[in-house]
Amino acid sequence: MSSSPRNPPFRAEHIGSLLRPEELVKHRYAVADKSATPESLVPVEQKAIKDVVKLQQDCGIQSITNGEYSRHQFWGTFFETLNGMEEINLRESGYDQSIFRAYAPDVKSFMHAKTIPNSVTVANGKISHTGKSSFLPELEYMKSVLPKDQWKNIKLTLTSPSWYHFRYAPNKAYTKGVYANDDEYFADVAKAYQTELKILYDAGLRNGQIDDPNLAYFCSDAMLEGWKNDPENFQTADEQFDAYLKFYNACIERPSDFHMGIHLCRGNYVGSKHFSEGAYDRIASKMFNNLNVSTYYLEYDTPRAGGFEPLKYLPKDKNVVVGVVTSKFPELEDKKEMVDRVYKAADYIAEGSKCSREEALQRLSVSPQCGFASHAEGNALGYEDMRKKLQLVRAIADEVWAGQP
Repeated sequence: MSSSPRNPPFRAEHIGSLLRPEELVKHRYAVADKSATPESLVPVEQKAIKDVVKLQQDCGIQSITNGEYSRHQFWGTFFETLNGMEEINLRESGYDQSIFRAYAPDVKSFMHAKTIPNSVTVANGKISHTGKSSFLPELEYMKSVLPKDQWKNIKLTLTSPSWYHFRYAPNKAYTKGVYANDDEYFADVAKAYQTELKILYDAGLRNGQIDDPNLAYFCSDAMLEGWKNDPENFQTADEQFDAYLKFYNACIERPSDFHMGIHLCRGNYVGSKHFSEGAYDRIASKMFNNLNVSTYYLEYDTPRAGGFEPLKYLPKDKNVVVGVVTSKFPELEDKKEMVDRVYKAADYIAEGSKCSREEALQRLSVSPQCGFASHAEGNALGYEDMRKKLQLVRAIADEVWAGQP
């Protein structure tokens, strides 16, 4: 079997979102309430991106993102800009909250906190790509601040294909009459996703990462119980999971030199909240073997994510990035303990692959467990706390993989 791709992923990784400076957050809200113009945001945003690129470089991080500073939330605006999609939360008449799965972990948290999710986007017409990428400006600006020999290191976070499907009740991701079933909906989303990836690839992107809490929700006992008890469901949770894997694979067909990873966590909301709990054991074998990505960025900072045992299913041609350093709180982990955890993860990979620890380590990297600011306000820690966390990740990597980027 072929070996796993490398560089990317690098030994010291991070998930993508970084704490935004207060000036940027305030200015974006000022644009939203029309007390500032969109044009006035551009220099503020660009300066913040330049600063955060330097932060990553200073911390020895090779996989460079823009901190998601061009977005209000981690998933960006891919779906919102497709033909056929409508942000129905912006309708004057609003919408019926019964369209949601009440037991979907993020919906459950949103409803508890403030009665509605942040964005409510559904298909009210046939979905197609406009030909204009909402992510391309992010990539082009990153290319302008990095030398050409580093463009291949730029990592761009991509929207989960199921982001505006999982949260909705069966057949509610699209209005009545638009699609006859999920297969038709998935097919059009996949075509749009393929167009997006081609635009980004042609512009030089070689390192993509899907941020996807949805698949990890299938590890949650509470979610699975809600699914089982929902009379509207026309398939089991296992069948839905399988359908998603097939759907994702159709979305992310790509050239062999386009590295694609996927990050699975249990939610990362304002004030360092998480949405769900549950070990990867339930989904690991299917996820590792049936999903066409090269790298899995997994949350492993607390017991809510379970143990490393599922890593036994990792194929020899794939990588895993273990997120053992929390991005939610400022307390700094003990480096030796984290190094020991990386070795423990390697031992499970070695057991499953019947290889040595040293060979297993070649398929491993280390990172924070999630982003530092999936949403604008960010987690419950400060900018210098974040710097120390990134430096710790680099130090762990240097201890385990001396001399490797």
